Amino acid sequence: MNKSSTGRPFPIVEPEQVGLSSQRLARITPSLQKYVETKRVPHLITLVARHGKLVHYEAQGYMDFDSGRPALKDTIVRLWSNSKPIAGVATMICVEDGLLALDDPISKIIPAFSNPVVRTLEPPGRTGAVRPLSMMTPTIPAVREITIRDCLRNTTGLATAGRAPIQYLTEFRDVFPEKEWFTGPDKHGDIRTMVESQAKLPLECQPGTQFEYQVGYPIIGLVIEVVTGKTLEEFYQERIFKPLGMLDSSFYLPENKLSRFPTCYRPLRHDGEWKLVVSDRPETSEKVRGPQTFFEAGGGMGGVLSTASDYARFAQMLLKGGELDGVRILGRKTVQLMTSNHTGDIPIPLTGPGFGFGMGVAVYKGDGPPMMRSAGTYGWSGAAGTTFFADPKEDLICICFSQVMMHMMMPDNTYQEEFERLVYQSLI
Repeated sequence: MNKSSTGRPFPIVEPEQVGLSSQRLARITPSLQKYVETKRVPHLITLVARHGKLVHYEAQGYMDFDSGRPALKDTIVRLWSNSKPIAGVATMICVEDGLLALDDPISKIIPAFSNPVVRTLEPPGRTGAVRPLSMMTPTIPAVREITIRDCLRNTTGLATAGRAPIQYLTEFRDVFPEKEWFTGPDKHGDIRTMVESQAKLPLECQPGTQFEYQVGYPIIGLVIEVVTGKTLEEFYQERIFKPLGMLDSSFYLPENKLSRFPTCYRPLRHDGEWKLVVSDRPETSEKVRGPQTFFEAGGGMGGVLSTASDYARFAQMLLKGGELDGVRILGRKTVQLMTSNHTGDIPIPLTGPGFGFGMGVAVYKGDGPPMMRSAGTYGWSGAAGTTFFADPKEDLICICFSQVMMHMMMPDNTYQEEFERLVYQSLI
């Protein structure tokens, strides 16, 4: 039994059959309703599965506030950074196919990243710092090159707008001809141009030493396209989406699914009050009206579009060690490697203490502030209010999707944390 024959990702059972309380799970929908009623989110699609059986799958709220159309269970959402676990799986497929190794330097596939240098605060002439004639910025040679692993675990050392000096906008005029930082396809036209422009800048730290989010993922996407000879869309469909029955997952939306694509909102503080304003309307969205040629592995421009049901099948494949319904996507040990902590004790500001990062997923180490989730639980979230996690110890999958950019800016908009608590307190 699979999604294509039932409309649900897995067989549905009474929660008690898999060690969950029906009475306690029933608290999820009414408890989360306050976030809809106070307009902190337009809708919530929540899903819980244990031992490969569906015990909770609900939609509440609206596709958009103006029309009041009810949200659907098969609402198609913008995943943004929830695309990263998919990129991790795609990369590990390439590793299993012998096309890549995690510690390959990315310059092996994209030569522009050869011989990297690191910006230093030391003046020229000290500790090996040099200032090439064409640069104002002192640099030192990188200890090693950036690897595939660095890109996936966010330890590339690459420059970002938040860390690089403002002088780069003038010093590197060929990289920033309009004196603006990288902004995606509108400025660079394609991923390769954006990635190779990034390679012209000095690194901000030695590879593998600090966490800097997202910047390695456009590189990973280009690497996958180069080694497979396919676009990310083609490769994802062929090796992940179609084999898993993820029928509504794609980088772009066909017109016949427009009614299932919701308005995306963002918080705005006005006259001392927070409210949601429209960020992206379905009928004018780049995901529907754009050229449909920008495939960014980390979730840029909204990343992959998907449903809670599709994403549950993806998560269950990982939880089952790379296989689902007789279809094997990855080997069991490959999944273990992917979902392990590859960052050691490097601080991860996005998660706070107690977490490491694997190949596209954050991993709860269990050594930070106490949480209800088990050590070894992995997952990730997206900028538009989506999140998922899989708990191998409890054999549990939890998904909570909405469409609000940076929802945490609104005070007390803690629906994800409340959902997680409500699920775990339902275990019996």
